[in-house]
Amino acid sequence: MPKPHIAAIGKVVRHVTRLRGGGSAFPGLVIEKIDPDFTRETLASLPYGVVIISGTNGKTTTTKMTVELLESQGFKVFTNRTGSNFARGVTAALLADIDYRGNLDADVAVLELDEAHAVKFVDSVPPKYSLLLNVMRDQLDRFGEIDTTAGMLAHIAAATTGTVVLNREDPRIAPIADNLPEATKSEFFGLSETLRAKFPSDDDLHRAVNSTNVRDADVILQRIDNNTAVFHMDNREETVQLKLKGVYNIYNAAAALALTRTVAAERYNKKALLDALSDVRPAFGRGETLTLDGQPVELVLVKNPSGFRLALESFSPDGFATMIAINDNYADGRDMSWLWDVDFESLRPLGVAQVSGVRAYDMALRLQYDEVEVADVTTDVEKALAHLRSKYPSQPKRIFCTYTAMLKLRASLGKITEVERIL
Repeated sequence: MPKPHIAAIGKVVRHVTRLRGGGSAFPGLVIEKIDPDFTRETLASLPYGVVIISGTNGKTTTTKMTVELLESQGFKVFTNRTGSNFARGVTAALLADIDYRGNLDADVAVLELDEAHAVKFVDSVPPKYSLLLNVMRDQLDRFGEIDTTAGMLAHIAAATTGTVVLNREDPRIAPIADNLPEATKSEFFGLSETLRAKFPSDDDLHRAVNSTNVRDADVILQRIDNNTAVFHMDNREETVQLKLKGVYNIYNAAAALALTRTVAAERYNKKALLDALSDVRPAFGRGETLTLDGQPVELVLVKNPSGFRLALESFSPDGFATMIAINDNYADGRDMSWLWDVDFESLRPLGVAQVSGVRAYDMALRLQYDEVEVADVTTDVEKALAHLRSKYPSQPKRIFCTYTAMLKLRASLGKITEVERIL
């Protein structure tokens, strides 16, 4: 139990910070300085412990799904909803949920954590459960080689005291099961043989997909037909109509199902679980749909070649004015050479209405090599959005964007239409 006066100080700092429009993680920084044990002591009170979700792609969507699925099983769930997926952000999120005596009304914590920050976090707060999604070429200027990222995820697994849920199809994730502590169990989620080619690992982008996999998976994504998914679980097939968009989000649903079944244990109610899954909506910027001038605007986050490829496959350009916004800020990763590993030919018939972001001209050049016509290029994201709006007022719009470009777009859209707050 954290000290009551520390909790009170933190909540006051959070209130003042919000009034002044400060960052969501700042109160966490203040409390870390005053009491480094605050987060560990607060989370220690949870009867079902801590769940860590990490990996290169899909953390935010999978965390959102897992929270809603666990709530369908009767759990009170604490999570870092602000999108601050590092330790300080977790502390700041706690300050929003505890009372002034430091009490947290929850059964379990489900935390999305950036790989590098998770390594330090789990040394202080060992998770009871962890879910490791994938390792892809993403922000290598931050973490170095892919094997370095895989090592970070293996560290999370080694710190897990209960069960680690792993991606059977990722060649750097699945073997983590072979080196777990003796008391730690492993479970897997995976794909049917027919779907594996749709979800290439980073290695698979440059070689044929190896279809050999001898590990059994607890939840398998069998088939996808638009937004209808068929999962093999509990020795039978289950068909679910989803509100989620994008084939990668649907694969993440298999991960969330496997994790929730594990945590729920004796409280497991499959009907409630599948009903809840059918009602989950996309996380912000991950296939999120807003309304502007009576027309839908879809925001699709892209971070690496595999994710961008799957996004292009998931969303047909027919009938949409397409925009691509590419930034290379720290949170995006500075190395954008991965754009050359993405096939943009699907955009060729209709072209791209707008290209923007810090690396707008690099993106336009890449499209030129795939013979995709670009109608307009500007580095200013807000101006690009205004141009897209004025040029295509009666047409649905879809924007593929890197992380900081997505935040800028949501801020700009928030001035002219209803946008869910994330901070």
